[in-house]
Amino acid sequence: MAPSGAATLRRRCQRVLYWIPVLFISIIVCWSYYAYVIELCIVSMSYIGEKVVCLIAYHCYFAMFVWSYWKTIFSKPMNPSKEFHLSYADRELLDREERSEAKQEILRRVAKDLPVYTRTMSGAIRYCDRCQLVKPDRCHHCSVCDKCILKMDHHCPWVNNCVGFSNYKFFLLFLAYSLMYCLFIAATDLQYFIKFWTNGLPDTQAKFHIMFLFFAAAMFSISLSSLFGYHCWLVSKNRSTLEAFRAPVFRHGSDKNGFSLGFSKNLRQVFGDEKKYWLLPVFTSLGDGCSFPTCLVNQDPEQPPTPAGLNTTVKSSDSHPFPPKPLRESQSHLLTNAQSWMEAGGDEEKGKLGMNNPAMTIENET
Repeated sequence: MAPSGAATLRRRCQRVLYWIPVLFISIIVCWSYYAYVIELCIVSMSYIGEKVVCLIAYHCYFAMFVWSYWKTIFSKPMNPSKEFHLSYADRELLDREERSEAKQEILRRVAKDLPVYTRTMSGAIRYCDRCQLVKPDRCHHCSVCDKCILKMDHHCPWVNNCVGFSNYKFFLLFLAYSLMYCLFIAATDLQYFIKFWTNGLPDTQAKFHIMFLFFAAAMFSISLSSLFGYHCWLVSKNRSTLEAFRAPVFRHGSDKNGFSLGFSKNLRQVFGDEKKYWLLPVFTSLGDGCSFPTCLVNQDPEQPPTPAGLNTTVKSSDSHPFPPKPLRESQSHLLTNAQSWMEAGGDEEKGKLGMNNPAMTIENET
């Protein structure tokens, strides 16, 4: 009981410490609000029109920034559904078996009806021994959250949360609005920052707030612009941060563009079909997070041959063939696009592709 109690206390202390970066950002934001609204706009600006315009624009940026930041922090990461978890009987069988071939057979039987198409580097079914589930495509186990997270991008200490399928759109908007927030502050504070160095400001405490406000906004703008640009590139390629460092592995091998459907479809997969909601931190991403459309570059050697005269693949803008409906129909509108996906029979056979590979071995990923 003592070790268990000590471990519980340690975990609780870690949870408290994880909030320190969020607290730091919150303090900076609160100070910036005081410095801009009170010291800059109300105290230092002399023209009423300039004050009104700056205050209205500032509060618009501030509201969107805080809203998206809040959603990124408090949106609960989505975990794999129950169908990916092993039953109690299967867990018992898996724990008792010592032969790798027998374990392979158990996992193949569990995964045969699941929309799982990615593998480990050795070609094994992606299985999490901590969560005791077959990992869906693009799902990874977070060591901080100690859970498997759907379409995990990374664990961000600045939001104390995993960035994944449930909040990736919010994270992108948080980067965008925080960048615009900092750029707006730096742009409107620039003339008063220059006056500080030319002794054009009254000798009050406002001048020091103005100086530090410009420095903070400029420095955050530089770091945020690089981070936001990087994630815009990831969205355009339909990759996560983890997939950018290690390409996902399919049955035919690793393929860094395996989930890329073209720029337009990649964008809609994150932001949804309705453009009026794109700039709002409300959830509009397509799919269920457990399965994703794929764009296989190489023909899967285990795929059954296509009947003569029936073309079941359509070339995308990147000249990548689309597989004929490899995933569940309910996952997203991308699967029902007549120009990209064609109804084809044999869905059940496609769902079982690669599950009977005798060379497949079990590999636990964490």
